[in-house]
Amino acid sequence: MTALTQSQFFQQLKKYYTFYTGGFISFVIVLAILEQMGLPSKWIGYIFLAATIALYAGIGIMSKTADVSEYYVAGRRVPAIFNGMATGADWMSAASFIGMAGTLYLTGYDGLAFVMGWTGGYVLVALFLAPYLRKFGQFTIPDFLGTRYGGNLPRTIGVVAAIICSFVYVVAQIYGVGIITARLTGIEFQYGVFVGLAGILVCSFLGGMRAVTWTQVAQYIILIIAYMVPVVWLSVTHTGNPIPQIAYGQVLKEVTAKEKELNDPATTLGAAEASVRALHKEKQLATEAKMKALEEAIAAGNADAIVGEARAKLEGELAELKAAPEPNGTKIDAKEKEIADLTGADALMAKLKKAADGAKKAAGPVPAHAAAFSGKGAEKKLLKDNPNATEAEIAAAKAEDEKASNEKRRNFMALVLCLMVGTASLPHILMRYYTTPSVREARKSVFWSLFFIFLLYFTAPALAVLVKSEVYNNLVGSSFASLPAWVANWAAVDPTLMKIADLNKDGLVQLAEITIGGDLIVLATPEITGLPYVVSGMVAAGGLAAALSTADGLLLTIANALSHDVYYKMIDPKASTVRRLAISKGLLLVVALFAAYTASLKPGDIMFLVGAAFSLAASAFFPALVLGVFWKRANYFGAVLGMLTGLGVCMFYMYNTYEFFGGVAANEWFAIKPIAGGVFGMPAGFLGVIIGSLLSRAPSREIQELVDHVRYPNLEGDIKAQAS
Repeated sequence: MTALTQSQFFQQLKKYYTFYTGGFISFVIVLAILEQMGLPSKWIGYIFLAATIALYAGIGIMSKTADVSEYYVAGRRVPAIFNGMATGADWMSAASFIGMAGTLYLTGYDGLAFVMGWTGGYVLVALFLAPYLRKFGQFTIPDFLGTRYGGNLPRTIGVVAAIICSFVYVVAQIYGVGIITARLTGIEFQYGVFVGLAGILVCSFLGGMRAVTWTQVAQYIILIIAYMVPVVWLSVTHTGNPIPQIAYGQVLKEVTAKEKELNDPATTLGAAEASVRALHKEKQLATEAKMKALEEAIAAGNADAIVGEARAKLEGELAELKAAPEPNGTKIDAKEKEIADLTGADALMAKLKKAADGAKKAAGPVPAHAAAFSGKGAEKKLLKDNPNATEAEIAAAKAEDEKASNEKRRNFMALVLCLMVGTASLPHILMRYYTTPSVREARKSVFWSLFFIFLLYFTAPALAVLVKSEVYNNLVGSSFASLPAWVANWAAVDPTLMKIADLNKDGLVQLAEITIGGDLIVLATPEITGLPYVVSGMVAAGGLAAALSTADGLLLTIANALSHDVYYKMIDPKASTVRRLAISKGLLLVVALFAAYTASLKPGDIMFLVGAAFSLAASAFFPALVLGVFWKRANYFGAVLGMLTGLGVCMFYMYNTYEFFGGVAANEWFAIKPIAGGVFGMPAGFLGVIIGSLLSRAPSREIQELVDHVRYPNLEGDIKAQAS
């Protein structure tokens, strides 16, 4: 290939991927025919999983390389349109493919923060970073920091920050891989994580950025076809219009009317909903009363009896699980862990508090999945419970609603900002612009990246509305005796993602009795709408492609940061190419296994993990990168102080406010949620760089000339950055 001109290379790629697209469509059609002939759905899942992983492995094997430039930056010859497609796949993580429509389904307009932040961020990439980093011309983001600011400390901090951001992000991808693999094959989630990991490693392990790039182009083609087919089908079914982005407005009106009916106690459906919400409230109050009783028992010194009673109850439940005709190992392990955790009154209090907090969020007067149409709560509830409320009481309720509205608005804007700036700071995305042949191609590549991402993001709201219409019209009000098979199938994968319980014992499904996790909306859409199982397999393959493509890029970022920036640049600058690549591959394997183990513990939902990675990247990298390009006075001490301050503030805030780390909402600053912690870390980072730079001497003349070289493409006397 190296003998080909850039134009010939581009034409060859077009031919290859045209054949590939036709082959994938033909493969799906053949499987659809086989399904109609009686091929079991389980085998369809196995075939999709095996075929896609084999395909990616094949590309990885064909792209294997021992050339440093090919391994780290794909030889810097990826055409703009293909780099845009690869970036789209790198970007279209499990969060975008699996979680985006689900978030919009559960939160409504609030979920648009993700769409606005993630797309708007590419404007910042195009304006502030992509062309300048390509002009700089090295391999990694820590490379830029080490050369721009001088010395190994900025490089080291950059490596640590890249590992933290990328690791949090890759855990979310592997978690998504586990969900998809478990559904496709029927194996337990914990094992599905490690099975899917094999698909991640076959590309990045063999050929580095070269293999990852060409695999990501293939993965983008699969994921965009898989995402669009069910949405177009739904759009035609509901509206007769095959363009869902235009047609779903009509369905949204119908969904809004249905929500009003469900929220009106005067209607039959509304009365049933009200009865279930009352049961949720009753359960919440019972939990709170139990907590209060325990607090009183602890104060009186009688906690041991209550702890003993709780232990006896749990042990009885464990005995029942073990005595079942087909014992469920996962449930038995969970119950044994619950008993082991019950070491005293404090542990029980913590568990009860967590249960009560969960009840408030998920089972309050209006459950979380119904909150999108609840209206302003405090005033509405007051007037319902007390029609003769005084003006002072009404004013207090209005003030409470206004406070809640302001907090919601602040969180929306904070999240949009963090996602935008984080987009322009994530190392695995910025690395993609090192792979283009020129600065001009890097700029064009940003346009293509945004276009390919737009195709999916513009469709996600339509998918959310169309699926909600399916649930409202075909599931709500149906009989428990005739629940569709997809409910049981997904409940078997993860009960926290899918659960329906007949709380009011009327034999009919109410909306407040349905728990649907956002992470399954897209994956379950074909089954919800009654499409052939081959479409479910294709969608799962698309989700797998999205998760694998991003995981490949992230793992490569971590391994390259350690092997190139730590080992080669700081420990052994004379290391041979073979040794450098061997160390990179070894580190890749270690990091991948550790990330898979972390994902198997289910540390949080996909959208939070991904959002946290963006906040961390915005806090650690954006100030040092932008000021490094646009402010020649920024120096070594400023970069060190800014990156440490920004990252430290963001991590401190998340640790103190996110429940998984033991944080509590009472610790939130200005009621900002932990996912948007970057809104505090980023300003701290800018202040750190500015103050640190002004308090110490200006950078050397050579570094200032390097800034001029990066900023001005046609500058005479360019200083060429080292390529290795």
